[in-house]
Amino acid sequence: MHWGVGFASSRSCVVELSRNQSLALGWCAGSEEHFSFYGDIVAFPLQDYGGIMAGLGSDSWWKKTLYLTGGALLAAAAYLLHELLAIRKEQEVDSKDAIILHQFSRPNNGVPSLSPFCLKMETYLRMADLPYQNYFDGKLSPQGKMPWIEYNRKKVSGTEFIIDFLEEKLGVNLNKNLGPHERAVSRAVTKMVEEHFYWTLAYCQWVDNLHETQKMLSCSGPFSDLLKWILCHLTKGIVKREMYGHGIGRFSEEEIYKLMEKDMRSLAGLLGDKKYIMGPKLSTLDATIFGHLAQAMWTLPGTRPERLIKGELINLAMYCERIRRKFWPEWHQDDDNTLYESEESSEASKAHTPLQDFSFYSRTETFDEEGTENSISQTPDTDYTGHSLFDSDVDMDDYTDHAQCK
Repeated sequence: MHWGVGFASSRSCVVELSRNQSLALGWCAGSEEHFSFYGDIVAFPLQDYGGIMAGLGSDSWWKKTLYLTGGALLAAAAYLLHELLAIRKEQEVDSKDAIILHQFSRPNNGVPSLSPFCLKMETYLRMADLPYQNYFDGKLSPQGKMPWIEYNRKKVSGTEFIIDFLEEKLGVNLNKNLGPHERAVSRAVTKMVEEHFYWTLAYCQWVDNLHETQKMLSCSGPFSDLLKWILCHLTKGIVKREMYGHGIGRFSEEEIYKLMEKDMRSLAGLLGDKKYIMGPKLSTLDATIFGHLAQAMWTLPGTRPERLIKGELINLAMYCERIRRKFWPEWHQDDDNTLYESEESSEASKAHTPLQDFSFYSRTETFDEEGTENSISQTPDTDYTGHSLFDSDVDMDDYTDHAQCK
């Protein structure tokens, strides 16, 4: 059956595309003030193909076919616009005394995010024991960045600036145990990871291993497969263009992988047999490195970085497992392997629940490296028991407690 498509609008809208139903299309401007206009795209069955062709006049058959195909593509593009930008009726987000974390939606392979920076930011919030609310609206920051946060109606983007902002406003500091030299080393390694290693991962994820990445995207609706295909190939083009501008994209595939291997070996050498990158205590650098290495560990099946991290550079794999099991107890991998377990994580890993889609306030346990086993860390956001005032529906007490993580 052939369909006709019409659009009636008085304002901008959200697209809900489904068979034999009216379609809502939405647009929201990404500026300081949000303007919304709503309207309807209406799909209706066309009963007579011959009548359609006759109505198109004396144009040749291929032109008529082009017109009909164009109408179908417009309908698909409207749906794509909705899904890519998460365009829907704006909901007011109250960020008063609450950290609202805007990031991409969860993939379907159990990993919290396919973005190293989104995973870095959420891991940092858990390491710092800061309650937060995820908001998977797909909307970029005013600077076009993802992730970004809102706190007391203040918008901050860029993970480095977000961390600086939270340290200033909330007094948290994961680097308090680092001296001047260690802080300098930490920043140098951060720049290597985020400005160099990141692009080699992006190449593997969005160019060389695109087919597997496409399977991990979580999309719903009648055009989900088409949507994922379009999204992946759009992202592939963007990554290749930005890599070329960066300079690393001007090298061959083999040369790019050689650069990746050098970075991974440097991280393995820096870690050595230490618990964390900078020593026995956590630092912000651990959130950065984990966010990137987790992609090689769990989102690039069968690729060179996965084989390297799970083979020769086994200390990096154990490092990733250590952080995942401590700060992401609900993140369970089907291929969990005791090869990566340490004494402190083996007990904690016995009970798992599926990764939750935290679109509400979530609470993390308090991990005070310097406290006693029974100590309770109380912050302005916790009650007398040490529990966050922003408890979610998920009972995190069923997971790993502080004693198990020491």
